[in-house]
Amino acid sequence: MIDGPYFVLTVLGVVGTGLVAGVFCGFSTFVMKGLAALPPAQGVAAMQAINVAAVTPAFMVVFVGSAVLCAVLAVVTFVLWPDEGTVELLLGSALYLFGSFGVTVAANVPRNEALAKLKAGTPEATAYWSAYVGEWTTWNHVRTIASAAAAVSYLLAIT
Repeated sequence: MIDGPYFVLTVLGVVGTGLVAGVFCGFSTFVMKGLAALPPAQGVAAMQAINVAAVTPAFMVVFVGSAVLCAVLAVVTFVLWPDEGTVELLLGSALYLFGSFGVTVAANVPRNEALAKLKAGTPEATAYWSAYVGEWTTWNHVRTIASAAAAVSYLLAIT
């Protein structure tokens, strides 16, 4: 069984990736549906405000900190190559680093940046909003599943 500091890192991995999964799940299950139900000008303005508010130290510590933690767990696992939990630890790290953090950087952030350049209520913003909601939410589902699966994988590594 994993023990000592390695155990603590893995538990922190479960907590961090699980917290991120919860945030993303909230967006996938009700936040984006609520925003999509608003008139486009209001939805655009609200999402623009959310995107600004999301970049807070509290969220970034959890989101980016979990990515750093996952990278550390992957490196430590490669170096120590424990008798138990190796596959689960490497899988959990890959799921979060590529499926959550990577998808955020490659899919969600570029859409957020494009939305930020638009003025709510303009024909351009209205036209972009419909596609944005669908595409952003699809990629958010991927992030949700990947983060939750990473948490489960880390949990399996310590059981």
